[in-house]
Amino acid sequence: MSEVIGKKEAKKRIIKLCKELNHHSHLYYVLDEPEISDAAWDSLKKELERLEKEYPSFVTSDSPTQRVGGEPLKKFNKVDHPKPILSIDDIFSFSELEDWEDYLKDYLRKKGLSSERFAQGLNYYCERKIDGVDIVLTYKKGILIQGASRGNGLMGEDVTVNIKTVGAIPLKLKKSIDIVVRGEIFMSQKDFEKLNKERTKKELSLFANPRNLVAGSIRQLDSKVTAQRCLDCYIFEIISDIGQKTHQGVHRTLKELGFKTDIKTKHCQNLKEVKRYYDHHLKQKSVASFAYDGVVVSLDNIAQQNILGSIGKSPRWTRAYKFPGEQATSVVKNIVIQIGRTGALTPVSILEPTKLGGSVVSRATLHNENEIIRLGVKIGDTVIIEKAGDIIPAVVEVLKNLRTGKEKKFRIPKQCPICQSKIIRRSGEVAHYCSNKNCFAIRLRAINHFVSKKGFNVDGLGPQIVNQLMTGGLIKDAAGLFTLKIGDLKLLERFAEKSADNLIESVEKSKRVSFSNFIYALGIRHIGEQTSVDLANHFVNLEKLGEASQDFLISIPSMGPKMGESIYNWFQDTDNIEFLKRLKDFGLKIVYPKNKFNQPLEGKKFVFTGSLSVMTREAATQKIRNLGGQISGNVSLKTDFLVYGQNSGSKYQKAKKAKIRTLSESQFLQFLKDKIK
Repeated sequence: MSEVIGKKEAKKRIIKLCKELNHHSHLYYVLDEPEISDAAWDSLKKELERLEKEYPSFVTSDSPTQRVGGEPLKKFNKVDHPKPILSIDDIFSFSELEDWEDYLKDYLRKKGLSSERFAQGLNYYCERKIDGVDIVLTYKKGILIQGASRGNGLMGEDVTVNIKTVGAIPLKLKKSIDIVVRGEIFMSQKDFEKLNKERTKKELSLFANPRNLVAGSIRQLDSKVTAQRCLDCYIFEIISDIGQKTHQGVHRTLKELGFKTDIKTKHCQNLKEVKRYYDHHLKQKSVASFAYDGVVVSLDNIAQQNILGSIGKSPRWTRAYKFPGEQATSVVKNIVIQIGRTGALTPVSILEPTKLGGSVVSRATLHNENEIIRLGVKIGDTVIIEKAGDIIPAVVEVLKNLRTGKEKKFRIPKQCPICQSKIIRRSGEVAHYCSNKNCFAIRLRAINHFVSKKGFNVDGLGPQIVNQLMTGGLIKDAAGLFTLKIGDLKLLERFAEKSADNLIESVEKSKRVSFSNFIYALGIRHIGEQTSVDLANHFVNLEKLGEASQDFLISIPSMGPKMGESIYNWFQDTDNIEFLKRLKDFGLKIVYPKNKFNQPLEGKKFVFTGSLSVMTREAATQKIRNLGGQISGNVSLKTDFLVYGQNSGSKYQKAKKAKIRTLSESQFLQFLKDKIK
């Protein structure tokens, strides 16, 4: 929340946030049964920190901001750590990283360290922040005598028997030395997937993620269970004082003693190098063998670390530079209705602006009335929002314990908020619809769909301009675009002559369109991009498609009953027939596919991952389809080829694992040349 609130409301909010965070901390650390993601927890905590900073008199001893960690489990013997095992404060932007460096320099100056000592800037050591479970290991004369969980930072649990089953943890060091070290136990994605596959065969419930599985594994009373989990461990810190000078030297010493450490750490001379390290591993995250959610940036000089010390629960000399979170919390300020091109009503929550996935979001979909009822969401609720890829964020959970009693229920309106027509709900469907097919909102969405890249691809014609054209009475449907003149556009607000010329040129250019793009542009319900391609390949021309019976359409491979019914009904509508006639009269030229028999890529399925540099993804897709091939969004056993570009994701690893043929962009281009010959 960024909204300024009064002192009384702030106190109530702080109390509720403390209660909610402590509840989830207990579930996470003590019971090992988390109900919300780390990103959502972090978001709530950040809000609490902001409020406590603004109203310090309301800070209480039981606030999560004053704690080092959770309470240890009672089923293991308790163990005192030789020194506090502190947590690391998070930062989420490069500007916060720069602020932290300024803070370090000011603090060191105040402690008498001259500015000449770091005139060239401070040095840092960076390592990936592994999404695992902390472990503290104690060795006497080089022999492992104890493994303990972090617990609350001061006291943990003795899990020595379980720790000894982890092959990456040495039972005897290469030197006879007394030492206490700290590390992270984790599981590789490959081993995690393998374990879940075995559980599927045995009809057992699946584990949610590797981190939770690891947490449960080191707390097993039967060490035989732990031994079967294929756990791994990286050691990253020496708790004892053995004369280490730098953090980089610590890692070197750990390797010399026989510990397994992360090989992808880096010494950085300045924050620019830190940022490059961060950016690199953010890109590599999706293809890494194990999960990590950021990078840990530590001041390299240990003498400076000792001067800086710690404050409260965390050291001053290190920060966790977190990757953009996929979940966050926000407050629902309102719920509005959005109407799609089919007339379907979608409830959308208007949120307090919140940072999510590297950007600030203020809207999240609630899908439909059933979803609102399932979630129990009300206006005024604090909610968890989630974002996957470029998809609009969705509300996934309501934090009902944070309610004040002032929240309001939302109900789907009985009349369309745009045209005031009756709202209907069709039998067997969860969505509500505007009953007026000529509703302004429906026509607006239909035109936007018509001119999109997968349709007529009219460059420079975005939703705002379409809205201007409609509200100005210049067009009523997509066919009206082909009647526009430069003089019409000049009448629009903020429309320069050059912009008008470019738009008219783009509209004229779009009159020549492929059959598959044309079918997609019509916006027929249930008919997406791939089905449009299938229909274009199956029918000789538009007339034959329009004449097809419903039974014939359903008989086409990959065509379901709803698709067949939808296509048939569309071509029976007199308004649609008139629309097609107008397009033809305005000079539309449909480019029909050539004979599809014996096409070189007939029946072959392709998947793309990563970014291509020589051609766009759309151009590559069209080339494959022109040769009879098909495009899929996911790797499966039916995939024939995976084409990969820069920053390839997990699809590449999945294809390799399934022994599917992979093609780099250069190999793909040569592959196309060979097929065209």
